[in-house]
Amino acid sequence: KMVLLHQQKVDIISKNIPKAKTYGKSTGDLLVLGWGGTHGAIRSAVESAQELGYNVAHLHLRYLNPLPANLGSILLKYNNVLIPELNLGQLSMLIRSKFLIDAISLNKVEGKPFNSNEILSEIKKIIKVTN
Repeated sequence: KMVLLHQQKVDIISKNIPKAKTYGKSTGDLLVLGWGGTHGAIRSAVESAQELGYNVAHLHLRYLNPLPANLGSILLKYNNVLIPELNLGQLSMLIRSKFLIDAISLNKVEGKPFNSNEILSEIKKIIKVTN
């Protein structure tokens, strides 16, 4: 009973956190989803990809539990979702299980941050394969 009560409280909180917003078009070939310290590298890579004419957008999560209430509907508007993470892919696993989306993981566990070229290279690969 206490677990259910706790979940009800989390669900109430999810209604009060800001809705997720994308940087770029609201639909497209690829959404790059990130959180934490990946923001700068992802945003720079997405801006470069957009300048090259790719239909790609960025969404950076500020809340992970609960996730923004509108996240699921946003994810469905893109053909692919790329999740660059500086770990073994915990967010990717969460997104896959919660929203049943075949998210593509880009993991880096080297104690170094991503640079935008690493992410841009992956964006190009994904869009090239799917188009």
